[in-house]
Amino acid sequence: MRILGIDPGLQTTGFGVVDMEGHALRYVASGTISTRKVAQGELPARLKVLYDGIGEIVTRYQPDVAAVEIVFVNVNPQSTLLLGQARGACLTALVSNALPVAEYTALQMKQAVAGHGKAAKAQVQEMVRRLLQLPGLPGSDAADALGIAITHAHVGSSMARIGQAAVLNRTATGMYRSGRTR
Repeated sequence: MRILGIDPGLQTTGFGVVDMEGHALRYVASGTISTRKVAQGELPARLKVLYDGIGEIVTRYQPDVAAVEIVFVNVNPQSTLLLGQARGACLTALVSNALPVAEYTALQMKQAVAGHGKAAKAQVQEMVRRLLQLPGLPGSDAADALGIAITHAHVGSSMARIGQAAVLNRTATGMYRSGRTR
């Protein structure tokens, strides 16, 4: 399964692509989409850069699924709103390309990659480098995106197993069995 991880940002959006074969992960690609060349006051143009960039990545790497970091609420409401719009452009591009999308918080990603939710950016970068056996540290935005993809590789497969178990526990009518019998 090929997983595309996205770390959304209005100025810089990170992306990371990994292949999962069984429990093994293999690095495919990573990088950033930058909107810094577009004037800050031109929000629609910046969102289009993100939308088009995600579309190009999907076309080039053909992922099976995408995982996107959930926006955290910032002290500055305007910054949070802008980040949410950037995230929306990324999600729209993914859904427009018929990709299933999973969402994880930064805390979940840090726990999955570094073992604790308060890991610093440098710790995430180093753990991503180790987990994917990279020759050097990825940039911080790319590392976060790869971390989101790694999180989905670990959590997504567990959730799929839980979903399969739930299907097996359903009765013929499609309802879940209750805890008691009559």
